[in-house]
Amino acid sequence: MTPTLNIVGAGHVGRTLGRLFAAQGVFEVQDVLTRSIDSAGAAVAFIGAGRALAQVADLRPAQVWMLAVGDDQITPACAALAAAGLFDNAIVFHCSGAKASGELQAASRAGALVASVHPVRSFADPAGVAAAFAGTWCGVEGDAGALAQLAPAFEAIGAQLVTIDAAAKTVYHAASVFASNYLVTVLDAALRAYSAAGVPMEVARELARPLASESLANVFRLGPAAALSGPVARGDVATVARQQAAVSGWDAPTGRLYEALVEATTALAERKRRGEP
Repeated sequence: MTPTLNIVGAGHVGRTLGRLFAAQGVFEVQDVLTRSIDSAGAAVAFIGAGRALAQVADLRPAQVWMLAVGDDQITPACAALAAAGLFDNAIVFHCSGAKASGELQAASRAGALVASVHPVRSFADPAGVAAAFAGTWCGVEGDAGALAQLAPAFEAIGAQLVTIDAAAKTVYHAASVFASNYLVTVLDAALRAYSAAGVPMEVARELARPLASESLANVFRLGPAAALSGPVARGDVATVARQQAAVSGWDAPTGRLYEALVEATTALAERKRRGEP
């Protein structure tokens, strides 16, 4: 018999995973709870299964619970559901990359097995993600019994799983921030600097495109140390100093960003000189 799944919080992540689970018959999506009946209804329509709810009192017990709420809502949402007596012999998991399964202590005390499963990708376009989810890596940690059921469920929708250290969950999530958000910030600095030099923005993007694309390709093909080039890698201290002064004179915040990156890049250049990966 297909296990029942209740979804609490059905934003982009919750509704995407809900649609995938329902489409593959992994879980029977039962109840979908959000802050308003309208948003719950929209989530159910997207998922293609489930009953839209806006009140904890209307929830039915389920074998599996997915808490797809914001990070700061995981603990209070879990506590409210546990207080309602809904977690006996259940599996409860959340999807946060920044918080560990320890946030679900109230569920553990209520007799549930707990875990966290974090899909490492952007969910800005739920329909697009649902259509191309296969191959998505998910960082997992938690109770062995919970993961024993969740692992094959996620694998059935195309996920690849990697076990992470719960104690290092915040550093793990910071890795995704560096690889995604901060990469965008650095590219924004590059485009603004080109613009400050008189280059039209549409041309600036084309100047940055091959540099960024080739650098990324080299990182994943050769490793960061081997991929590093430029004045820091060459040990051209005078050029670095002139650039830092010029950038700081143009825009102080971007100058501070440049300065912070010099130290990290110098350490990477030293690894390159030592032949380390």
